[in-house]
Amino acid sequence: MSRRLTVARLGRTVGLKGEMRLHLFTDFPEQFQKGTRFQSDRGELTVEYYNPQRGVIKFVGINRVEEAKPYTNAFLYRDEEETRASIPLEEGEYFWFDILGSSIYENGELLGKVRDIQRLPSADYLVIETSEELRRNFPKSFLLPYQDPFIQEVNIEEKRISVKGAKDILEAS
Repeated sequence: MSRRLTVARLGRTVGLKGEMRLHLFTDFPEQFQKGTRFQSDRGELTVEYYNPQRGVIKFVGINRVEEAKPYTNAFLYRDEEETRASIPLEEGEYFWFDILGSSIYENGELLGKVRDIQRLPSADYLVIETSEELRRNFPKSFLLPYQDPFIQEVNIEEKRISVKGAKDILEAS
């Protein structure tokens, strides 16, 4: 069963024709194409148009401020399958939902599992929950930059990431 992914939050209304601010939680704004349907915590919405330069979106059937206001602060969702189908990735690119829950191995030793991903100005960091065996002597979790030279191989099918230098970071944490 496919999980629901939060991709955006609607902000205040803009203008008089039912347009709204769109606050993205995704790296893929191209999914907000005309005719694309999104689930929200207040019902289904279909994109009439999206203007990324202005950060404004309009939905089919919402033509006045009064019709848009009930959607202020609503979250927009897509499921994993819709996301995979609508967003082609380049070689070596992965969705965060594919990385989450992956086991982290260095030289065959399980260091832990990816619990979260934090976006910091310098890079994305994997928040790794340390394995039970290592937790006795080391912190319960640590951060690992998701970049070279640390990430060696990512296997989404096996939910396994091979790393280099991560144990040094764990020991220094």
